[in-house]
Amino acid sequence: MITQTVEYALRAIVYLADQDQPRTTSAIAERAQLPIGYLSKVMQGLVKAGLVQSQRGLHGGFVLAIEPDKLTILTVINAVEPIRRFHECPLGLHGKQLCPLHRKLDDAAKSIEETFGETTIADLNSVPSGRKSLCSFPLQ
Repeated sequence: MITQTVEYALRAIVYLADQDQPRTTSAIAERAQLPIGYLSKVMQGLVKAGLVQSQRGLHGGFVLAIEPDKLTILTVINAVEPIRRFHECPLGLHGKQLCPLHRKLDDAAKSIEETFGETTIADLNSVPSGRKSLCSFPLQ
């Protein structure tokens, strides 16, 4: 349903949302159990989208540029790989009319967009500490 790139972006963002100081790519990769090379590219995209800021220097790293309670899952997804919607027949057979299959696919995508648009990163982190870990990565 979501790509590996989106999952990595979300895992990095969720981790950063719970940190009070900048974190390096290697620290994020280790804690979120992500391959550092791939994560570096994901982080560049998040910086370019304005969701994350990078800080150079001895105590540098990445921090969120948007408060977790203002940042939605959908915003993160749209920054790396937007959800595909069908506004016309992708096969070019029906023009602006969607066949029943593409109508259902578009309806499902719309529902996903609505749910992700209503869910913030803070919502993902607001669970009891015993359940806080996503995909079993450590939080400290």
